[in-house]
Amino acid sequence: MNCDVTVELGDRSYPIHIGSGNLDTLGESCKAAGLKGKCLIVTDETVAPLYSDRVFQSLEKAGFKPALEILPAGEPTKCQAQLFNLYSKAAAHGLDRKCFMVALGGGVIGDLTGYAAASWLRGIQFVQVPTTLLSMVDSSVGGKTGINIPAGKNLVGAFHQPELVMIDLDTLKTLPPREFAAGMSEVVKYGILWDAELFQTLELTASGLADFSCGTDNLGKIIARCCEIKAEVVRQDEREGGLRGILNFGHTAAHAIENVAGYGEFLHGEAVSIGMVYAAHLSVALKGLSVEESARIEKLLMELALPVGAPKLLWKKIRAAMAVDKKTVGGLTKFVLADRIGHVDFGCEVPEALLEEVWDGISQ
Repeated sequence: MNCDVTVELGDRSYPIHIGSGNLDTLGESCKAAGLKGKCLIVTDETVAPLYSDRVFQSLEKAGFKPALEILPAGEPTKCQAQLFNLYSKAAAHGLDRKCFMVALGGGVIGDLTGYAAASWLRGIQFVQVPTTLLSMVDSSVGGKTGINIPAGKNLVGAFHQPELVMIDLDTLKTLPPREFAAGMSEVVKYGILWDAELFQTLELTASGLADFSCGTDNLGKIIARCCEIKAEVVRQDEREGGLRGILNFGHTAAHAIENVAGYGEFLHGEAVSIGMVYAAHLSVALKGLSVEESARIEKLLMELALPVGAPKLLWKKIRAAMAVDKKTVGGLTKFVLADRIGHVDFGCEVPEALLEEVWDGISQ
C-alpha cells in the first residue's frame, strides 16, 4: 500500500509518506519538499548496515551532497555528548542554514537528530525516516525533539517540525520481535485514547500482529490510522498546551521506570505498556473505567508479547522520578486517565496514597 497523511500546521504543514520502497525515493521527495544542498544523515550501528547506503544513494542521485554519521544504538545515545558530537559533524560537513539533517532510525535517532537540527545555527530543516514501528506511529510525527539527562527522560528539547516523514514499511521486516512488540504498545495507546474501533481491530488481529503475519498492507493501514490520529491532535495543539497531553497516556510511569531501571533496561514501548496498565488501574479507581475494559487493555498487551506488571523497583525512586516528569505542574504530578476505551482526560490529579497502592498492586 501507498498513502499520504498530512500534518496540517499552516505554512509548516508536511506530508507523511507511507508505503513500500520509500527509501529509494527519499531523494526525490526531499527535492519536492524544497530541500537543497548538503545534508547530514544520522543513523546508528544497527540500522546503518541495512539501509544507510540506499538512503545515501537516493539523496546523492537527487543532487544532494550527503554525509553520514553512525552512532551507537540504544537509549544512552540520546544524550548531551552525542548532541555535541552532531554539532561537530555538522560543522565539519559545512552545514549552513539552507542545509538539513536526516534522521534514519528509531525514536532515539529521531529525537536526537531533531534536537540537533532545532538548535544548530538556531534551527535548520530536517527529515524523519523512521525504521521502527514505534517511531513510525509516534516519535517521528509531531515535532517533539530532545535528549535525556540524568534527572529524567526528555527533559531537554524543543518543538521542531520535520519537513517530511518518510515511512518505508519494508524496514519493519528487519525489526527484531522485541522492538516490533514495543512499537505495538504505542499503537494500542491510540486505540485507548482516541479510537475504540481501532482498539477492537487490534483485539481481532492480535495474533497476526504479534508475529507480523497480518501482512504489510494491513499493518500499513493501522500505521496510517495512528498517524492520522496524531496529526489531528498535533493540528489542534502543536505545543502541548492542552489536548496533546492525551498522547502521554501511560507515559508518566513509563518515563519513571526507564529512569530508575536505567536507560536501555526496558525498551520505551515496554515501559509504556506497564505504564498503561498502571494508568488503567488508576482510571478504574478514579474515572469510572470499567474493570472489564481495564482487563481488555491488559489482555491485548499480553497477546502482543508486552509486559504488564510493574518491575520490582523501589517505590520512593519511582515516585521521585515521576515528580520531575514534564507533566508535573506546581509540584503535582498529572496523569492521563481513561473513562472508557476510546476516550481519556488529561491533567488528572491522583491521591498520593492511591499512586503507591496501585503500583504495589501491579508489581511482579
